[in-house]
Amino acid sequence: GSVAFAACISLTSLTIPDSVTSIGGGAFTYCTRLTSVTIGNGVTSIGNQAFEYCTSLISVKIPNSVTNIMDRAFEYCTSLNSVTIGSSVTSIGVLAFGFCSNLTSVYFKGNAPAVGSAALDNDNATVYYLPGTTNWGTRLGGLPTVPWNPLIQASDASFGVRNNQFGFNITGTANIPIVVEACTDLTTSVWTPLQTLTLTNGLFYFSEPVQTNSSGR
Repeated sequence: GSVAFAACISLTSLTIPDSVTSIGGGAFTYCTRLTSVTIGNGVTSIGNQAFEYCTSLISVKIPNSVTNIMDRAFEYCTSLNSVTIGSSVTSIGVLAFGFCSNLTSVYFKGNAPAVGSAALDNDNATVYYLPGTTNWGTRLGGLPTVPWNPLIQASDASFGVRNNQFGFNITGTANIPIVVEACTDLTTSVWTPLQTLTLTNGLFYFSEPVQTNSSGR
């Protein structure tokens, strides 16, 4: 409910389980040492000022279950640099990410939502959206929008083993940020980050030593 954990200044991490369906207004406002938040897949609404002034929060992933991010939900999260917004969000309220002075990247999995005044209030941030989603223009809430479309080229000559290195070309929109990850068992879907990079000029060749102990990597 509203202000349930407000000003719990020693709280550093938070996991909200899937059984929770809403986060009340001001629920975690002024939790100034909160650095990590995991929002469960049952949450559909993030209330007004829910995480306002969580000044140590670095990144946030909004699950696909959420449809609304209310007014000032993450206002003054001054350490926040990356936000991933799930595919079902249809509206982002006034100043929802207002005064997030370090925000540089906002990743959208779904269609362009309606945004309130100064919802994405940072001139240095870029909005990234997936191919196949709709209603995108050149800007959203005043921020430039860029297709988020990295693609491994599995059919060209770069793909395969060379000099005991397995590699491939990655193409996409120039200068988009991406992370290359590996998995040894797709049934568990546990992925390990290998390299964080910027797709300079829209092309990057990635390679790593052949994993003799993980032939299915």
